[in-house]
Amino acid sequence: MRRTRETNILDGMALPGLPGIAASLGLFAIVWLILWLNTKSSSVNFDPGGAEGEFGKGLLPIYLDIAKLILGIAAGSIVLLVGSSNLVQQSSGRSLKSFASPMFMVAMSIIYGVLFMTFLVVRYEHHRHNPASHSHTRF
Repeated sequence: MRRTRETNILDGMALPGLPGIAASLGLFAIVWLILWLNTKSSSVNFDPGGAEGEFGKGLLPIYLDIAKLILGIAAGSIVLLVGSSNLVQQSSGRSLKSFASPMFMVAMSIIYGVLFMTFLVVRYEHHRHNPASHSHTRF
C-alpha cells in the first residue's frame, strides 16, 4: 500500500477530525465577532415597513423553509459520505479518518442550522411581545 503525506499526517493525529473541529468552531467565532463589531446596539425591527406581524406571515416561513432545505442537504451528504466511504474502504482499504473533518463540519452546519431556526423563532416571539427590546448583538 502506497502511503501518501496525507495518510501520514492523519495517522499521527490523536483526533482525526481536529482540523474540521477547529475550522467549524473558528469560523463561527470569526463570523460572530465580525457581526458583533459591525453592528450597533440599536433596536431591531423585525417587521418590514413597520407593519406589525408582517415578518411572521411572510418572511419567517421562507427563512425556516430555506434552513430546512439546507439541513436536509447536509444530512443527505452525511449519509452519502458514510455510505460511499464504506464502499471505498472495502475496495481500497482506505481509512475513514480522512472523512472525519468534512463530516464534523457538515454535522456542525446541521447544529448551527437548528440553532438558527430555534433562535429566530424565539427572538421573533420575544420581539412580538416587547418590540423595543431587541438589539443587533442580542440577535
